[in-house]
Amino acid sequence: MELFKMFMSIALLSAVGVFVRLYKALVTEPARVRRILKKQGISGPPPSFLLGNMMEVKKPIDAAAKATKSAANNGTQLDHNWVKKPIDAAAKATKSAANNGTQLDHNWVATLFPFFEKWRQIYGELFVFSLGNSQIMYVNHPDLIKEITTHTTYDLGKPSYHRKEFGPLLGDGILTTNGPTWAYHRKVLAPELYMEKIKGMTNQISESVVILVDAWKNKIDSEGGLADINIDEYMRTFSGDVISRACFGSNYVKGKEIFNRLKVLQEATSDKVLSIGIPGITYLPTKANREAWALEKEIHNLILEVVKERKETGAERDLLQMVMEGAENGEMNQKEIDQFIVANCKNVYLAAHEASAIGASWCLMLLASNPEWQDRVRAEVLEITGGRTPDADMLRKMKQLTMVLQETLRLYPSGPALAREVLNDVTIGGYQIPKGVILWTMVVTMHTEPEFWGPDVLNFNPERFANGVNAACKLPHGFLPFGFGPRICVGQHLAMVELKMLIASLLPHGFLPFGFGPRICVGQHLAMVELKMLIASLVSNFSFTLSPKYVHSPALKLVIKPEFGVDLLIKKL
Repeated sequence: MELFKMFMSIALLSAVGVFVRLYKALVTEPARVRRILKKQGISGPPPSFLLGNMMEVKKPIDAAAKATKSAANNGTQLDHNWVKKPIDAAAKATKSAANNGTQLDHNWVATLFPFFEKWRQIYGELFVFSLGNSQIMYVNHPDLIKEITTHTTYDLGKPSYHRKEFGPLLGDGILTTNGPTWAYHRKVLAPELYMEKIKGMTNQISESVVILVDAWKNKIDSEGGLADINIDEYMRTFSGDVISRACFGSNYVKGKEIFNRLKVLQEATSDKVLSIGIPGITYLPTKANREAWALEKEIHNLILEVVKERKETGAERDLLQMVMEGAENGEMNQKEIDQFIVANCKNVYLAAHEASAIGASWCLMLLASNPEWQDRVRAEVLEITGGRTPDADMLRKMKQLTMVLQETLRLYPSGPALAREVLNDVTIGGYQIPKGVILWTMVVTMHTEPEFWGPDVLNFNPERFANGVNAACKLPHGFLPFGFGPRICVGQHLAMVELKMLIASLLPHGFLPFGFGPRICVGQHLAMVELKMLIASLVSNFSFTLSPKYVHSPALKLVIKPEFGVDLLIKKL
């Protein structure tokens, strides 16, 4: 009897302890943080218990997806408005606009994120909202954005929810770690993705371009000279092939298998983006979580198989070898070495692959709906290459193509927001920000502010970049496609070269995009090189217009991508 009472007492005390911790995490700590911010004039929408403002955030996104799906099923063409116009305005015909030369509206934020525009009008450029128990401070003031993104101490870092909610996909790699750990990851990876190294990858990228161009030519021939092609899977296959060659060298076939599984894992985790503040949801044995855990284990084993083969066959000077050597040179045990290698292989895939594949789809859509710019890019590519495969020096001279890619990344950055978590109490712009607050900057909002970009900010106008980014935007940190500063994407150059080569090849015969500041994307060079080669190659081989089947629907799936893909009518030149 005494033993039973003792067990009951222990159980009761444990239950009370759990309750106290949960109450602190869900109630007292969020309230404390909001009080500190409110005293400084930073308020926001009142949160509900447990979910915070999650339902206000989720409802319009679900409604937009439902409206788009209905329009797609009914054959309705959608316009490019996804920022300030209401959701019911999303179903417009883009084909007639393209055929008549009408400028399409590329304003899509209010369709997916109308709550931000609503809260900005009520609370100003700084406000706080909640996703579960996570307190998120929305920052849209340019001076504060610059201070946040160029912050060099370890007081700011990547949000912990990246690792908690997307652990199976991201692991503890360069995209999720902070402090000295992140600095070491970047030290290992960044040198292999500098522009000088990327220039040496153009032959590898060219091999992947040839495969894509031949596939499209065969399809066009089989369909009588004009093919209606959904290009997204081709773009993903191309980019996966490039990054597989860059990462795994002679093991690239196994690398493609790994990246195909990563793509499935990404889809399995993409719906978690709005559940980041619900404690414990990651550990529930839901169908999605079980699928993610199984894929994580499979990918882990596949990568380590390649590592084992590499050790047996000898070193190659590719990215995998640099990661392996970096892991061996660090003060890590074998388990930590394996985790370091696996996580960073996955991170490089996401950093470079997504930027180039999705960027290519948006770029080709914009060129298809703006034939005058398609002609300008094609003429430039043919003049510079003379029909030859573009190399790094040729790509550097392609000003028109660079302008088109920059405008694409301005209107359709792959990531809608830059996020930093306050890891220690910090002062930013005179505001005392307590530990645990997550700072969000909407990249696309910065990219479409008339004050910084001019009155035609919602028009596709590559000419704005004719004299460079600094002349296009009044803010030096107003263009963030690859991030900015210390954490700028290391794969941006590969992506741009990849895209330039592809588009250049497709056309004669037929920014914060990467972030900003200390943590700018490590893959920025790789991504940009890849993009440039890709686009340059495509415009030199093909001409294309929007297909009647194309439905314009930017969707939030970890990144901003075309929900139904991009359908083009393509013919050889």
